[in-house]
Parts: sequence; C-alpha cells; structure tokens
Amino acid sequence: MNPYQKKRRWKFFLLIFAIVIGGASVFYSGFFVKKMEREEAAQFQLWVKVAEQQMRMYDNEQFSEIFETIKKNAKMDVIVTKTDGSIFIWDGLDTNKTFYSSNDTKVYDSLYFVRQLAKMKEQHKPLVMQGIDDEKLIAYYKDSFILTQLRFFPYIQLGVIGLFIIAAYVAFSSARRAEQDQVWVGMAKETAHQLGTPISSLMAWVELMKAKFDAEDDPLIGEMQNDIHRLEIITDRFSKIGSKPILEDHVVYVVIENFINYFKIRTSDKIVFNITGDAQVRAMLSIPLFDWVIENLLKNAANAIENEGTISVNIIENLAKEEVFIDVSDTGRGIPKSKFDTVFQPGYTTRKRGWGLGLSLTKRMVENYHSGQIFVKDSEIGKGTTFRIILKSSITYEPTTNTGLPRVV
Repeated sequence: MNPYQKKRRWKFFLLIFAIVIGGASVFYSGFFVKKMEREEAAQFQLWVKVAEQQMRMYDNEQFSEIFETIKKNAKMDVIVTKTDGSIFIWDGLDTNKTFYSSNDTKVYDSLYFVRQLAKMKEQHKPLVMQGIDDEKLIAYYKDSFILTQLRFFPYIQLGVIGLFIIAAYVAFSSARRAEQDQVWVGMAKETAHQLGTPISSLMAWVELMKAKFDAEDDPLIGEMQNDIHRLEIITDRFSKIGSKPILEDHVVYVVIENFINYFKIRTSDKIVFNITGDAQVRAMLSIPLFDWVIENLLKNAANAIENEGTISVNIIENLAKEEVFIDVSDTGRGIPKSKFDTVFQPGYTTRKRGWGLGLSLTKRMVENYHSGQIFVKDSEIGKGTTFRIILKSSITYEPTTNTGLPRVV
C-alpha cells in the first residue's frame, strides 16, 4: 500500500469515527429528550389535577398547603387562562414580572406574559381544567430549561467533535508537510552538492579545449560556457532551497534581457522575442530565483506556441504606487477563464509529460520571496495569454530615455 492510499484510509477511518460518535450522541440525546418530555407532560397533568383540587377545596387551609407543596415540587412553568384568553393564574415564571399597585392590586408585565404564553402554545397542546364553580379554564406549560439545553446538546457535541477532528487533521497534515519539506530540502541540497563535481569538470574541459584548439573566440565554446554558467545558477538555486533569499537592487529590464538572450538561442527560431518598456526601473530581486520565474513563464509561453509566434515582455512602472508591472505575453493556445487560478495549483498541467509544478513554484517565488503578485491578466483561446507580475520598485524617478518602441532581442 503506497503512502497516498494510507493517507486516504486514515481520512476514511477518521470520517467513520466522527459519524459513529456523532450518530450515537444524537441517538442517546434524542432518547433522553423524549423521556424528559414524557416526564414533564406527566408532571403537567399532575399539576393540573392538583390545581383543580386546590380550587375545589380553597376553603380548606390544610389541604391548600399540601396542594401548594405538590405544585412547587413539580417545578413547571404554567399559565392558566380563562376562555377569553385573560390570565387567571400562573406558576414558575419570573416573579419580577409582576408587582402590586398602590391599592394592592397585582399588575402583570403584559408583554412578558404574552410572549411566554405564545411560546407555550407553540410547544404543547393545552389541557382544559375546572376552576371554582366549575368555571372552564385552559392550562399551558413550556419545556424546562434543562430539556431545552438537552435538545441543543447533540449539536454542541457534534461541533466539538468536528473541531477536534479538524484540529487533528490540520496537525497531522502540517506534520506530514513539514516532514516532506525537510525531505525535499535535503534532496535539493544534496543535488546541488552532487552537481558541483561535474560542473567543475566541465569548466576544466572547456578551458582545456580553448587552450588546445586555440578556440578562445569560438561561439560554440562561448555557448558551452553559458550553459555551464546556467548549471551553476541552477545549483545555486537548489543549494538555497529552505533558506531565505537575499534580495539586491537590480535593473529589471537588464535582468530580463540577459535571460532572454540566453533562452532564445535554445528555443525554436520560429519564435520572436520582444522586450519593451522602461529600461531603468529597478526592483529588489534575487537573481537565481527571479531568473527561474522568467524561465518558467517563457517556457510555458514557448510550449503554448505550436508553430510560429511571438513572446513579448513589457515592463511598466506605476509611479503612483511605486510598483513595477512585468507583462509576459504570448500568441499561443490561450487559457480558459475558468482555469486562471487553477494553473497555479500544484499538479495542474496540459502537457503529457509535465509535472505541473512550474507555475506553482513561480507563484511561490514571486509572492513569498519577492513580496509581489502574479496572475493571469488576460487570455483568449487561440490568441494568447498575458501573465502579470507586480513588484515593489526600489527607486522611483522621472523616466527620460524610454521611447516606448519595441526592441527585438
């Protein structure tokens, strides 16, 4: 069983555990709620019978005290009304909602009792009882505080269980992610270490070829040196994974132009590269990482162009916000609008042999290491795509040399 299957099985067992615990909680709580409802209904019937007997024997003080004691032990919130709806007697409600006037007349907080009576009518059917001189009365009651709380208890318990499971899942995922990150960082640093030896050998072989064949100015030797330098940059990238990169002040135009000069020779000659915009704007960059960003965008653009096409980079400085806009455009296949965010997710790719990590890494390098933004600015199927990078400019100035004309590199 592979680790992915084990992880899925662990999630499945966690879900089953939550369902079993939650179901058992709801079942047993429901059982006790029904039991308490029956008990309170029986207490209400007892209260009604005792109240009827008390009114029939209102002139017997000895029995009245007994009846009053029985009613208090029932602990019911009860309102008894006459047939016209006016309150006749009540029991168990808030005693602060009644007071006596100057002539010793009991006065009710009518709004309070109207609300209580409406609640009782919603919860339970009333009982008809006989008052003094066989007067017809109607008795109402409401659920006790404990019963009301018990009804909500299963949902509270489910919420607690859910929070526990979420916390456990997040903690487990974070631990696994941290472990995986440590493994990848270790592998990256080991790769950088292993690349050091062959790169040194290649540098020595190039120097030997230059000396033996007197090929100091041979363009092929020059390109070999460029590739070796590129390998050194890649090795430097791997060695710095897991460490905070050092940002330095650079001219954005120059950095991008240098990489395009390297990249275009290793791409189809049917693709034309243009770089336009402000040639002096500066930003804080980590060259190894920023080159990686541009490389990923240019590779995706080149792959999106099936035959002939153009890849353009436009650099714009937003003086108002002290920002640098870098637009990378191509005349390739385009991206559906529904995939504008998806393309940055790990694993998303349209290529059969692609890993789907390029744009994900690009987004991380721009946002996490350069405190910038990257997004799909615009795309149209069959016409092309434009990615925009936004960085903070390190120096603001009045542009004087920008002509706005495209420069073919």
